[in-house]
Amino acid sequence: MGNLLVAENISKQFGDFTALNDVSIAIPEQSIFGLLGPNGAGKTTFLRIINQITLPDTGTVYFRGKPLHPNDVGYIGYLPEERGLYKSMKVGEQALYLARLKGLSKAQAKERLEYWFNKLGITHWWDKKIQELSKGMAQKVQFVITVLHKPVLLIFDEPFTGFDPVNADIIKNEILQLREEGATILFSTHRMESVEELCEHIALIHKSNKLLDGKVADIKRLYKSNTFEVGLTTSSEAALLEDLSAKFIVEKATFKSLNQDLKLKLQIPADASPNELLHYLITKAQVNHFVEVIPSVNDIFIKTVTQNA
Repeated sequence: MGNLLVAENISKQFGDFTALNDVSIAIPEQSIFGLLGPNGAGKTTFLRIINQITLPDTGTVYFRGKPLHPNDVGYIGYLPEERGLYKSMKVGEQALYLARLKGLSKAQAKERLEYWFNKLGITHWWDKKIQELSKGMAQKVQFVITVLHKPVLLIFDEPFTGFDPVNADIIKNEILQLREEGATILFSTHRMESVEELCEHIALIHKSNKLLDGKVADIKRLYKSNTFEVGLTTSSEAALLEDLSAKFIVEKATFKSLNQDLKLKLQIPADASPNELLHYLITKAQVNHFVEVIPSVNDIFIKTVTQNA
């Protein structure tokens, strides 16, 4: 599959403030793509440009291989961080109204709303006003409205805000199902555990510049450091530590274990293999735990942002 959306050399300024500086990002078709960055990094500006709420000063956005056109908005669903439901309107009345704005006939809108309201167990909310709903309940309604017209590109800005863990899991599973049915998902979030669970690709923006971009697995390989957590049983911890410190970079570790192990992090040379390390440890102690330390997306986020502060 190719790329559904490609942003090339996007820059945007608001007066003297640079929101985006020559940012290029390609979003593969039928992928889940995470747009990351601290507050004020430029993420929301980027999402608004894709939705044509604002235009870039320079650069071009391509959708399905052609420059983004105003008519393409019909193929995009956008759930903004600042929710936009009318508080005094009833849920069903408002959902029908917004569905019609998306180009659905009244019959199509009713049929699809009935499907989603049944699926999420919210049919009894139909005659409630938005102001009667909790933040999480209103978020569910807005999620339905966002996906109702079956867009090929779904853009979620902090989609899990306001949800308890149970409802966050429900929405996460719906996002995965929408991807399986052919949608491409772009979302911005500060919940790194959601990025770990959902995203195949990420881009990190900081102070208007793109710092990282690519497959999550490839980025993790770049950041790993040949470090292993080991749990060892030995009759002489002091002697073992002296031997290990002569060959490796050694730190104390804090992982959980069923044994009263000597818990360590060992960093081996770049040209050494895990098998060599394991073979060496077996000659020195009983090995109860041996796991490579793979950096999390959260670790990579903090390290990259800190280095570029």
